[in-house]
Amino acid sequence: MRPLRLNDIETAVRGSWGADTCPPDSTTPWPEDNPARDQCGVTALVLNDLLGGDLMLGEVHVEGVRVDYHWWNRLGAGLEIDLTREQFAPHERVTEGVVTARPPEIRRCREEYELLRARVLKRLDELAHGRS
Repeated sequence: MRPLRLNDIETAVRGSWGADTCPPDSTTPWPEDNPARDQCGVTALVLNDLLGGDLMLGEVHVEGVRVDYHWWNRLGAGLEIDLTREQFAPHERVTEGVVTARPPEIRRCREEYELLRARVLKRLDELAHGRS
């Protein structure tokens, strides 16, 4: 069994996204040409499971108006990991993030989070055992 690296986790996460891991209240269908779209919340939770650290929350603004929120992770020494940052178009601006406590129980997007987590863990197991 080989040790896993951060890029293994990134590969596993990116390969596990799908329309079924987007929030059920998404206003648009999941775009296959922009797979990170609407995946930030569940992705940040899965990375938090795997790596610990802090959950970060910022606002998404268009023309100065908040239109959504964006989640990502911060590890020790202030290292920030945002696997879904590329989802945003040039006119969408993400504000500086604030540390946000992980909810004790995941209510919103629970099924999507559990599905993404299961897929990622399966892919990581395959990578660790050379079955990818």
